[in-house]
Amino acid sequence: MFTAPPRHPICAILASVALCISLTAAGAAQEVAIPAGDSENTIQECGGYRAPAFPDLTPLASGEGTATVPSEFGEVTIPTAPAAALGMYTTDVDILIWLGFPLAASQPIRGVGYETFPCFFPQAPLAEIAAFGNFPDYNYEQILLGEPDFILNGLGYDTEVNERLPQIAPTYSVNAFDGRSWQEHFRETAEALGRVDRYEAWLQIYQARLAEVREVIKDNADAVVAPLGYWEGTFNSSCYAGVECTVFRDLGLTIFEGALADGGNGVEISPETVGILKDLDYAFTIVGVGEQGLAEHAQLMAEAAKNPLWAQLDVVREQHIIPFEMEMVYGSPSGQLAFLEVVAKALSR
Repeated sequence: MFTAPPRHPICAILASVALCISLTAAGAAQEVAIPAGDSENTIQECGGYRAPAFPDLTPLASGEGTATVPSEFGEVTIPTAPAAALGMYTTDVDILIWLGFPLAASQPIRGVGYETFPCFFPQAPLAEIAAFGNFPDYNYEQILLGEPDFILNGLGYDTEVNERLPQIAPTYSVNAFDGRSWQEHFRETAEALGRVDRYEAWLQIYQARLAEVREVIKDNADAVVAPLGYWEGTFNSSCYAGVECTVFRDLGLTIFEGALADGGNGVEISPETVGILKDLDYAFTIVGVGEQGLAEHAQLMAEAAKNPLWAQLDVVREQHIIPFEMEMVYGSPSGQLAFLEVVAKALSR
């Protein structure tokens, strides 16, 4: 207990559009004063939103011994208490932190747009960790130089990755982007690695914050909400990525029917059919990191506004298209907590 992306169809939502709503450049956490009377002196702000509140995430002590555990790719023998764990993708790093694994001295980040770890990740465990780009191009040399004694690999859909990583260090691989909920993978990984108590502790934190947010947004409890993306000239709305629609469901919000179509793969929305969004109250759309992401966001929105059918939608006129940092949607403990804060701020206005 606590003491206190991938090459995949998901990439079809990377170039999303949204209204030009002020958004602090992602990647830089800011301290914001809390009004007198609150229990803490400051909160952290991340990308224009409140950053998640983290417990003490001090890693468990390393030790000797190994265990043979099942995985979807067969049994693997891994250290039971490694001293230098490495995550293959950014989300894997976050999971390692929450499961209490000591980190190797360097860890991967997304190589496009990012220079450091997302600001909504726990910053204390990453304070002394060097970052290196590892996606979309894999940097096996940097992985090797990090001298990990255990690797968590969520990119199990890539056969080459599954084969090469065990040559560097014992590796537990999972296809975390197979269309199932990331949370299911998180729980299964925690069970396989003997850290299920850490998963359950995260779940308690998430559920407690859910209860608080439900109260904060109660005036908008009947809102119709949806993920909204843009790719190659076409809007889309899909629950495939999981994080957004999981939070929507957990808050008891009504999800746009189109996003649930085709088993959650959702719908494409052409310029002629944007009218299907007429009953939508809030749309949540990912943007790239930093100033470049915001510039792309503004440009895409300007193009969308040329369509009068789009411009007359209530969700557009009322400025209820909410941008947020793209790394939240790929599925990790901190990412889901962070997206919950995005929804809390949007629906409490």
